[in-house]
Amino acid sequence: MGDTAVMTPSAPTRGRRPMSDRRRWLQRLEISRAAIRLFAEQGVTETTGEQIAEAVGLSARTLWRYFRSKESCVEPVLSLTTDAFVETLRRWPTGTALEEHLVADHRPPEQDGEASLAVVAMSRHEPALRAIWLVVYERAEAVLAEVVAERLGREPDELAVRVQAATLAAALRITTEDIAADCADGRTRPREEGLARLSEAVRSATHGVVGDVPA
Repeated sequence: MGDTAVMTPSAPTRGRRPMSDRRRWLQRLEISRAAIRLFAEQGVTETTGEQIAEAVGLSARTLWRYFRSKESCVEPVLSLTTDAFVETLRRWPTGTALEEHLVADHRPPEQDGEASLAVVAMSRHEPALRAIWLVVYERAEAVLAEVVAERLGREPDELAVRVQAATLAAALRITTEDIAADCADGRTRPREEGLARLSEAVRSATHGVVGDVPA
């Protein structure tokens, strides 16, 4: 008779269970909020990665597994701003002016809107934060290309669509920077005025291809 395979119980898995994607995202967001709060309170230079980690009850070693630098900790909160804008565009009904749709539908993240603007304002004088801010918008371009392509009935990899997506991202970035500067300087404007400015920027960036109601 041939040899008979003997089944043995597998050894129990050691260590921690893998973290789910959502839990990891929430952990990154918590770190991001803590980092922004510390940056605003004591400045970027004076804030250390160890302080950020301590604020959320983590070790510095764990923090560096999530982020490559203390400045990059702001990325999750900043991404919420671009995500909200993209989702607003996805819900934009045909035959409705963009400005009208933005006023009725666009809702920046309530909890993190001010924090995001604080980072943008700080980025005017902090090159490392500025670099993260620009990277967030560069990453948003591919998603915006999908939205623009669907809107125009074209393909997202077409050059014209990609250029329009890039200019659309720039329109949002510049408008957000203007609003952040106003807030940092103590000037407040009605929400409708900010949305009207964003709509104008989108039309200017895309020469009306994206921002106008089809005739």
